[in-house]
Amino acid sequence: MTGASLRGAVVMRADGPVRAPLQFAGDTIAASPTDGAATVDLPGHLIFPGLVNAHDHLQVNAVPPLRSDAPFPNSYVWAEAFGAHFHDPEVAAALAVPAEIRFWQGGLKNLLAGATTVAHHDPWDAVLDDPNFPVRLLRRFGWCHSLGQAPRDGLSGKLRDRLTGLWGGAAPFGPPVIEGFKATPPGAPFVIHLAEGTDTIARGELARLDALGCLAANTVLVHGVGLSPDDIDRIVAQGAGVVWCPSSNLALLGATLAPRRLFEVGRLALGTDSRLSGARDLLDELGGAAARGELAPAELLRLVTADAARLLGMPEAGGLAPGQHADAIIIRDDGGDPAARLVATRRADLRAVVRDGKPAIGDPDLADWFASAGVEAVSVTLDGHPKLLARVFAREAAIALEPGLALSGR
Repeated sequence: MTGASLRGAVVMRADGPVRAPLQFAGDTIAASPTDGAATVDLPGHLIFPGLVNAHDHLQVNAVPPLRSDAPFPNSYVWAEAFGAHFHDPEVAAALAVPAEIRFWQGGLKNLLAGATTVAHHDPWDAVLDDPNFPVRLLRRFGWCHSLGQAPRDGLSGKLRDRLTGLWGGAAPFGPPVIEGFKATPPGAPFVIHLAEGTDTIARGELARLDALGCLAANTVLVHGVGLSPDDIDRIVAQGAGVVWCPSSNLALLGATLAPRRLFEVGRLALGTDSRLSGARDLLDELGGAAARGELAPAELLRLVTADAARLLGMPEAGGLAPGQHADAIIIRDDGGDPAARLVATRRADLRAVVRDGKPAIGDPDLADWFASAGVEAVSVTLDGHPKLLARVFAREAAIALEPGLALSGR
C-alpha cells in the first residue's frame, strides 16, 4: 500500500482547521502514517476536502448555450426553445463529438476545479465505469428527469431525437416519476428536477410530487426556484433536500431560491448544472454564490463538502477524516479566513488536486510528489498557467474540448 504524509499545512477538517499532518494510506485518509509513506512539505498552504458537485450533466459541458429569450417561465419552455439552437453550426459540431469524449471532458472540467465527486443527472454511459474516469461519481441513487418529462409529454419527435443526441445517445429523460422513485435503492437519494421556473406550473410541482407519494426523506430536488416558504417547510418536515444551482437559475429563469432556511437545517447542496446554462465550474459557482451575500464563505463550503455528501448519501466523501476518500485540494494560505480564500480561488490558482491519495493535477514544482506517488504526468497549461496532469486523465480529444486547457507545446 502506498501512502503520503502532507505536512506543514492547515487542514480544514469538519470540526475546524488543524495544523497537523494529513495521512494517506492508499486511496483512504489514515489516522497515522503508513510504512514508507512519502513526505510532502506544504508550509503556507491550506488543505480542503475534494469538493462535491451535487448536480451536473457531464456530457453537455462543451455544447454552446442557448442564445435567446431568457428569462424563461420554466425549464420546459427553455427545452422547446432549444430546438432552434440545433441549427447552429457550433452546436452541430459539438454534438458530432462522440459522447464518450464529451463525458470525459465533463469529468475533467470538474477535476480541474477541485470537484472530485460529482452527481451526474442523466442516463449512465459505459465510459463512467472506466476506473480512470477523472472524478468519482454518485452511483447508488434513483432518478427521473422531471415531473414534466418534457420529450415524453409533447415535444416533437424531431426535437426528441435531437435531445437524445444532446444527452449522449440514450433516452435522456429517465424513467417515469413513480417508477424511478420505487426503483431507488433503500437509503439512496431519489433525484429529480423540480420547480425549475417562476410560473404556476413550476410553483405547483412540489404539491404534485407529494401527491404521487414521491416526496420522502431521500428525495433530492434540483433547482427549486418556484418553491414557496410553505413548500420549503414541507420539504424540511419530510427530511428531503434541494440542490441549489444559482448561476443556471439566474441565466435561464432570472431568479433563484433563497437558500437560508434549507441551509440552516442541513438540507442544501450546491451544483453547477452544466455550462449549457450554468457557471464554468464549481469554484466559479462558489464565487458567484458568495457575491450574492446570502451565505457566508464557511457556510458555502459546507454546501460543497459535508452537507452535499450527506444529502447524496456519500459519507465517504466531502471530508478529511480517517476512513474517508483521500481526495483533497490544496491552495496557498494568505493568512486570512480559509473559507473566504477558497471561494475567491479560481481553478488555475489551485496548487494541487488530489484523487485517491495521489496528485491528479498540480503545479510543476510538485513534480517530486507526482514521481514519489508513481504518477506519470504530462505538462499542460491551464488558463495560461503551467501544470502537471496525471496521464491517466489526459485524453487528448477531451483536453481539446476543454477551454483554457492544452497540452504544452500544442
